[in-house]
Amino acid sequence: MLIPKKPKHRKVHKGRVRGVAKGGSRLNFGSHGLKSLSSARITSRQIEAARRAIVRHIRRQGKIWIRIFPDIPVSKKPIEVRMGKGKGSPEFWACRVQPGRIMFEMDGVADVVAVRALILASAKLPVETKVVARAVQEGGRL
Repeated sequence: MLIPKKPKHRKVHKGRVRGVAKGGSRLNFGSHGLKSLSSARITSRQIEAARRAIVRHIRRQGKIWIRIFPDIPVSKKPIEVRMGKGKGSPEFWACRVQPGRIMFEMDGVADVVAVRALILASAKLPVETKVVARAVQEGGRL
């Protein structure tokens, strides 16, 4: 699972996931990618489950890039604890994903295999997604 090595703050405010992705909305590395169409908070466990689904389907061929990283600590209070007495301890790490964000990219596998692997990965994530491919024009790759 992905977790930061040395976080700046142990606890952070919850915040909201609003707007559209400012960066990371185009394919930079691979030929196929998984793009978010809605906003949500994705945990490191969900990212790892999606990664495993992709790796299992492509049978360790090609290359995968994970374009999101869980850098936000999410705190939780224990069960049956009364209100007050401060904020709970950090339970897991999450990543805020906005619409338009490319979450996974892959290259080096056939188109059919890549699309199927990304569809399997999207089932593990709490956001609506679509599979995008790099457009090929006359002058070369875009």
